[in-house]
Amino acid sequence: MPVFAYKGFTSAGRAVTGTRDADNERAIKQLLRRDGVFVTELKESGARKKSKERRSFEVAFLAERVGARDLATATRQLATLIGAGIPLVESLVALVDQTDHPYFKSVWSDIKQRVNEGASIADSLANYPKVFTGLYINMVRAGESSGALDVVLGRLADFTESQAELRSKVAGTLFYPIIMMVMAGVVTGVLFMFVIPKIKMIFDAQKVALPLPTEVLIGISGFARDFWFVVLPLLILCIWAWIRFINSKRGRPWWDETLLKMPVFGPLVRMIAVTRFAKTLATLLSSGVPVLTAFDIVKNVVENRTLMKVIEDARDAVKEGDAIAAPFQRSGEFPAIMTHMIAVGEKTGQLEEMLNNVARAYEVQVEARLRAMTTILEPVMIIFMGVIVAFIVLSIILPMLELSSFT
Repeated sequence: MPVFAYKGFTSAGRAVTGTRDADNERAIKQLLRRDGVFVTELKESGARKKSKERRSFEVAFLAERVGARDLATATRQLATLIGAGIPLVESLVALVDQTDHPYFKSVWSDIKQRVNEGASIADSLANYPKVFTGLYINMVRAGESSGALDVVLGRLADFTESQAELRSKVAGTLFYPIIMMVMAGVVTGVLFMFVIPKIKMIFDAQKVALPLPTEVLIGISGFARDFWFVVLPLLILCIWAWIRFINSKRGRPWWDETLLKMPVFGPLVRMIAVTRFAKTLATLLSSGVPVLTAFDIVKNVVENRTLMKVIEDARDAVKEGDAIAAPFQRSGEFPAIMTHMIAVGEKTGQLEEMLNNVARAYEVQVEARLRAMTTILEPVMIIFMGVIVAFIVLSIILPMLELSSFT
């Protein structure tokens, strides 16, 4: 709790000074006024300031990013505390004490202080858009207004955990081939820059005619050694330009549309987007968020401009009185099974349940597709590296065989 140094006068006109702890400046002024002290000067004590400066220094070197699992854990703890009948402010105090992440701890501490001063928890969360998404804030707002905050927080925790698990599976699938590519690049670079030039010196000393593969290998090695200071910056520049292009207003829509049409990755990207869409929309609707607001939130979850445009068109169509399923059917971008289940859910009044069924079905398909990709990628990467190694070894061995035939 902050400690404040104050100066003031009593009702009798006597000057007083001292220190006292309180949650904030407003609270300490009320406490001192109750004791008959009229404050003229108020500031936090030096120890508190140093603590704040130290925390600010730590945060400056700490990425203001909170992991999905940290957020899910904190959300579930808060849901449990509120569900047990503990008042919101006391629940937030307990949550601050349980949080280990330094930046996240400071975030919850500030939220607790704002709520203690009378702000709603949703408005307090909105001050940290890098930590709490629009989906999170709107669901909390709906939970506050409906009086079911603990239930909504529990759903949020489930949703955040499922999204973190899906993201982890995708990252895990891509991790192995990326590491293999990096290692292959490093080993090949060392061979071309240091090993092959020394072997070339041996061949030059023997004055033997080199076969075509060896000449190609030596040519690549010489080019890499002599012009690496041009090739490396050019490669970095090309990668930077490509990243800038696919994140630009013109490039991003083209890239997202191309990604959906790719033979292997396209169906997987679409499945992941459909899973996120269905799961998020079901969670929002079941938490009491209006349909149009839910569409505004859920379009950012799919992370694909082509599918985002379909969701925006669907929102406009629903706003004009159209059924939810109709614009998705017309677009052709979402699977037929999803649009049919949405249509059935609208007719039967079980839209949230149908969306959850779609999400579960596609989660199973995503897991199966990821397992299949992992199974295929491993031998493909091994074969790719084997071809490179075989080419290098063959290019070195062929001249040696010719030399041995002359001796």
